[in-house]
Amino acid sequence: MSTWHTVLKDLGVHALNPGGSTGHSWWSSSQKAGPVLQSINPATGDVIAGIHPCAADDYERIIKESHETFLQWRSVPAPRRGELVRLIGHALREKKHELGTLVSLEVGKIKAEGDGEVQEMIDMADFAVGQSRMLYGATMPSERPSHRMSEQWHPLGPVGIITAFNFPVAVWAWNAFLAAVAGDTVIWKPSPKAPLCAIAIQHICNRVMEQQGYTGIFSLCVTDQDELAERMVKDARLPLISFTGSVAVGRRVASAVSHRLGRTLLELSGNNAVIVDEDADLELALRAIVFGSVGTAGQRCTTTRRLLIHEARAEELTGKLIKAYNQISIGNPLDATTLMGPLIDQAAVESFRATLAAVTHDGGEVLCGGRVLDRPGFFVEPTIVRAQNDWPVVQRETFAPILYVMTFRTIEEAVQMQNDVPQGLSSALFTNSLRHGEQFMSAAGSDCGIANVNIGTSGAEIGGAFGGEKETGGGREAGSDSWKAYMRRQTNTVNWGRELPLAQGIKFGSSP
Repeated sequence: MSTWHTVLKDLGVHALNPGGSTGHSWWSSSQKAGPVLQSINPATGDVIAGIHPCAADDYERIIKESHETFLQWRSVPAPRRGELVRLIGHALREKKHELGTLVSLEVGKIKAEGDGEVQEMIDMADFAVGQSRMLYGATMPSERPSHRMSEQWHPLGPVGIITAFNFPVAVWAWNAFLAAVAGDTVIWKPSPKAPLCAIAIQHICNRVMEQQGYTGIFSLCVTDQDELAERMVKDARLPLISFTGSVAVGRRVASAVSHRLGRTLLELSGNNAVIVDEDADLELALRAIVFGSVGTAGQRCTTTRRLLIHEARAEELTGKLIKAYNQISIGNPLDATTLMGPLIDQAAVESFRATLAAVTHDGGEVLCGGRVLDRPGFFVEPTIVRAQNDWPVVQRETFAPILYVMTFRTIEEAVQMQNDVPQGLSSALFTNSLRHGEQFMSAAGSDCGIANVNIGTSGAEIGGAFGGEKETGGGREAGSDSWKAYMRRQTNTVNWGRELPLAQGIKFGSSP
């Protein structure tokens, strides 16, 4: 039995075979014949399985059930809501290996990264369980005698979560677990490029919900139809849409949701830079740069895309990088010796080609890599390019392992270069100067949502709020007070006296 057959069986996923002649669509009530959405293994180009995507009537059923469930779920005490999430986290622990393998099969991450993504879900469950006992509101003094003012947080409603292929399960957990402990229900539209990962997670949620006597807290709507996705975004029954994806689509989502006066939580593009100062530890920087630029084949929003090196260290570090890049093993992501897997599909390969053509047109120099590999699947070489920060191709995010190398003379110049792009997600500085490190993290330093010193741009951990500024969208997930995005704030004032004084000293009905 093939790897994918074994994994799907172990996870309880009953998808159609590649020909679509058997199986059924367990999340669809229609059970009617129609187009089959194929899941492709990017390491081979082969079809893993096919599924029946949701239709319009399936979506309507899902959202009605989610709303009806919310009316009961919001009244369940938050610690009890946390207990459900704890049990899901436990179930994820039991299936970590199988889920990590499925992530590798369906999106091409190496097994260590696939397992790491599942661990991120587990960590998020632990975080959310703790948060379920800490949905704190403030108490503040009132200017009126015998009055008490306070605020509390209430569940928001059914939440729509739209995720991208590059983190097919973790980003859902960032949102879904906090939303659930906040008292919301969740409707998930995953990337159509990673439907099996989503189905496997939904199966786990279904089993835990059934064991605990719940239904409809976590729901799944798999579709590759823009019309159905647009319907979800425009649906006023979803007070919050959390969207992870490109800036172009994020703009449309933000416009549609704001038109109905709903809320958005946006995690969009990154164009992240690592600055290597004159006194930096090059061996430390080297490891972070390689992982940040090559990991997930450059298909992370936190991928290191720009490298700004002090001119005194540029030749030395560039030489070390080229040597490291030439030793990167590219191939089957389930092979323990592989360091870089494939791009997600042929369109990503063509984007890689087009980007390098634009680089050379602008005068860039390819220092290593740059080839599309002639083998099954969607493999390319990790690539280092000498470039200029203001080139249009450098100013945009390309989901591929392309690293643009530039030099600077002063830390002020480096920070300006770092900030001088439309995106503002993650940034990093390698330095042994306390002054430069603090300057980098000051209000006059990095303008990104994440600013690291002596660690790379990738590898954000649960607990810190994740997100960025400018075209990255301003959203925050997975830590700090990000739980507030899934709740509504209510200010309460109690008059426990016998008089009715008004605020601001107003005397209603009295003479001047």
